[in-house]
Amino acid sequence: MPEWHKSSYSAGTDNCVEVAEGRIILVRDTQYRESGHLAFTAGEWTAVLNTLSVK
Repeated sequence: MPEWHKSSYSAGTDNCVEVAEGRIILVRDTQYRESGHLAFTAGEWTAVLNTLSVK
């Protein structure tokens, strides 16, 4: 069973995503958990984060 956590940037709201880290990184919408999740390898997740990072 994955251990999900929200970002500290969510400030206690439900308008965020949750992440479960492990061999495969899982990401889901906090408001729609029942809709499933996305799965990323470590390399894919790094690419996502690099793409979303403000430079």
